[in-house]
Amino acid sequence: MSEHRYLFSPLRIGSLTVRNRIVFSAHLTNYAQDGVPTDQHAAYYAARAAGGAGLIITEEHSTHPTDWPYEKLIHGFRPEVVPGYRRITEAVHAHDVPILAQLNHNGGQASSMYSRLPVWAPSAVPDPMFREVPKAIDVHEIAEVVAGYGTVAGHCADGGFDGVELQCSHSSIVRGFVSPATNVRTDAYGGPLANRARILLEIIDVVREAIGPDRALGVRLCGDELIEGGTTIDEAVEVARMVEATGKVDYINTSIGVATSTLYMIEASMTIPPGYALFISNAIRRAVDLPVVGVGRIKDPLQAERALEEGHCDLVGVVRGQIADPDFAGKARSGHRSDIRTCLSCNQECVGRMGLNRWLGCIENPRAGRESTPLPMPRLRKRVLVVGGGPAGLQAAATAAERGHHVTLFEREPATGGQVAVAATVPSRAEFLDVVRNLRAECERFGADIKTNVAATAEMLRGERPDVVVLATGARPHPVHWAGGADRVVDVRDVLEGRAAPEGDVLVVDELGFHQAASVAELLADRGCRVQITTPGMVVCQDLGVTLDMETFNIRAHAKGIVQRTDEVVMSAAEADGMVLQILKHTTGNMTEERFDWVVCAAHQAPEDDLWHELKDAPFAVHRIGDCIAPRRAHAAVVEGHRLAVGL
Repeated sequence: MSEHRYLFSPLRIGSLTVRNRIVFSAHLTNYAQDGVPTDQHAAYYAARAAGGAGLIITEEHSTHPTDWPYEKLIHGFRPEVVPGYRRITEAVHAHDVPILAQLNHNGGQASSMYSRLPVWAPSAVPDPMFREVPKAIDVHEIAEVVAGYGTVAGHCADGGFDGVELQCSHSSIVRGFVSPATNVRTDAYGGPLANRARILLEIIDVVREAIGPDRALGVRLCGDELIEGGTTIDEAVEVARMVEATGKVDYINTSIGVATSTLYMIEASMTIPPGYALFISNAIRRAVDLPVVGVGRIKDPLQAERALEEGHCDLVGVVRGQIADPDFAGKARSGHRSDIRTCLSCNQECVGRMGLNRWLGCIENPRAGRESTPLPMPRLRKRVLVVGGGPAGLQAAATAAERGHHVTLFEREPATGGQVAVAATVPSRAEFLDVVRNLRAECERFGADIKTNVAATAEMLRGERPDVVVLATGARPHPVHWAGGADRVVDVRDVLEGRAAPEGDVLVVDELGFHQAASVAELLADRGCRVQITTPGMVVCQDLGVTLDMETFNIRAHAKGIVQRTDEVVMSAAEADGMVLQILKHTTGNMTEERFDWVVCAAHQAPEDDLWHELKDAPFAVHRIGDCIAPRRAHAAVVEGHRLAVGL
């Protein structure tokens, strides 16, 4: 407790008292079915309550039929939601934790795809992501929207919530009204800030009446939209003062960015420093007396403690940190901070899955999104040998040891980590190594024996007489077919692992569409190379858009002089004073010949499965997981390691 003087002190929020300052803030989950909450919602939020969170705020609940921006939205305006609300609140209250529901209408940041109704917004300003012209709503429709908030607030009260939060920040019709970038009205709801904020004050009145005096009411505001002509911190502070002056609001939550134009700043990846948005809560806190929630990629209890100690906020929103480890708060409070499975901020299975219309998960927590599915009871204790210390092997070893098996892991390298350890050598990806650190710590905590510098052989494994062997031997670089064995056509791993040192003019060939090409391109540019990236796709490293890394990569790439080329296929390579390439522009059919000193390929790998073939007739069970089955990304390795160990 000495290192958490503020974090675990109680705080009064209206009629509520929270036992600590850690908030599991609102975020989308895609767990809803047919517009109503599910048992998965209840289990998901209950797990974070059991883990010690001080306050939980659920994902948004839509307040009107015109608001249906994504398929699995909770339709809070329908009475059918109330039984699901009760299951959620009862599950969370069982752990003596208060829970609020977030209310929202997404306004123009939506699509008519699901509703088949026009999108409503303050003005007919199309959103840059949805690219749909909304209907500028009339005054009587504004009254309908306001009334909808009151209806949903009443449903939340009936469902047992301890209060509600109004989402007026990154994706909201209210934010659309407040922002001069999206509100060009000339009536009583447009023009001066007092007019633009009018709908918010009307909603506060209606919602407070619906929930009564004994439930908490919060408002989440955007402090800076980060768009031309949008809301800035000075106006956000003025809105916060208006909110406090109503006398009907109990706290203010904060946000940064717009959920479409500047989404990469709302759910920032590891390239953005922790605490980057605390200037917003700081400014608002100095202007109002209400408790203020600060946010901004806070992934460690000490970072949260520092934010409180320095006066940036009164409570700290920790979302991805508690997705990765539901026991984040409990471990910190009990003095086991080093046991926390810290978030990577990689955005692959939380933000990324949501963007692909999948339910929320986590790259390093295989139980995220599956909390409602009980695990089978452990079977008889077995002697388990795991070969390979990458994410798949470490997860299998940790889970098997936790479930009571006697586990030994063999890693041929001096340290565990596999390809993750290699990827994390690039400065912009350094935090990715946390997945290895976290899993290694879990192995040690649960008693798995890790032996490095041991290259396991079939003969050695047979001699150990185990009950089970788990092969997590990974993958190896596979030469591209057009290289012809040229020495200066190398794989990204050859560069990162030090087997090749390209210089001069370098072409990076992106066939994977992710961090591999981007990382090595930046690394080589930092070393003084003149770098170009080419891809057969329409966008270089296109999946960086899914994880919200695209914008920051493009900024860095431009600053480093990295040239990006698209719609190209390398057809052949020949050594002649460097490498001469034949490159096809497949959109036009044109072929060009170009010379580079080196070519670095981010290409598909081959499974490292020799041991699998050598052990096919072994007198014990042999299983493969991760890349030695089929080379994929780290989440597949973690999921397979966990799934296999649970089934032993």
